[in-house]
Amino acid sequence: MSGYGEDLAAIHASGFTEIAEAAARDLAERLSGPARVLDLGCGDGTSAALLTEAGHEVHGLDLSSAAIELARQRAPSASFEVGSFLDAPLPAECDAVLAAGEVLGYAIDSRVNADSLPVVLERISGALSPGGLLLFDLATPERGTTSGGRGWTEGDGWTVLVDTESTAEQLTRRIVTFREIGGGRYRRGEEVHTLALHPPARVLAALRSAGFAAQVLPEGYAGLAPLPGLTAYLGRRRDSVLP
Repeated sequence: MSGYGEDLAAIHASGFTEIAEAAARDLAERLSGPARVLDLGCGDGTSAALLTEAGHEVHGLDLSSAAIELARQRAPSASFEVGSFLDAPLPAECDAVLAAGEVLGYAIDSRVNADSLPVVLERISGALSPGGLLLFDLATPERGTTSGGRGWTEGDGWTVLVDTESTAEQLTRRIVTFREIGGGRYRRGEEVHTLALHPPARVLAALRSAGFAAQVLPEGYAGLAPLPGLTAYLGRRRDSVLP
């Protein structure tokens, strides 16, 4: 199990927080009053910071210890732990669960694949109070055709290069980073990430089997147009009606 080491975690926190910010705003708009929120794949704490500032109690979970260290600095009012959403104990009676940024399909935990999603959704359903919300997104097979090939992004003191390959069910990203470490020196790093791709119809069926009323959010998260091949979902634990 590896991914988002010190350099990539810092780069992500510096230049790739749009989805986390938009998802947190979207969730905050759907919550009435102070809520208990579980943030799966919480990363650097961007969503947790926005949600705690809005008066919510947040517990974040992520496999990257480097990201968790950043999260504790960014959102000191939240609680965080290192762990996998596949088997880490989840707090009970949550009002909402957030998993923004392809989290539930990310195989940083090598056990994650297309077949693990129903298990994870069952676990999340068990952590939610009746009527509790689940807001998340997953990459579809289209993601592989729209984000394939090579690309690069740079920011203040860093550059990241990504080479992407995909099949019908899995996308692989080879990520090379260069991060300034002082004195004009840069450190090179490399990570390989794999991502399970999920057709929306399969995701909706799994949500309903896990006890959710579910829908796709065709306009994505509040204030942010969805990326090609990335679908956002809203689930509410049954015994309630989606707004």
